[in-house]
Amino acid sequence: MVCANHGVFTRETHWVYQIIPVRCFSCGKVIGNLWDSYLELLAAGVDEGEAMDKLQLKRYCCRRMVLTHVDLIEKLLMYNPLARER
Repeated sequence: MVCANHGVFTRETHWVYQIIPVRCFSCGKVIGNLWDSYLELLAAGVDEGEAMDKLQLKRYCCRRMVLTHVDLIEKLLMYNPLARER
């Protein structure tokens, strides 16, 4: 389940926060829902280009959004006082 603030509810009953663009900045295609699938394909040993082909990311602008995304949420949470107390 995905929350409006980009949190994902996992089976372990806690929220995992992600900062992933919901849409491609250039064409507007929804790509935020593909991130977890992309990471699973990479973990399975699939090449980046082949993984994006399997996810039907054909436009180079959408491929750029997924390929160059850097997940900074863990570093940003260090500045959240509530996250530091845990």
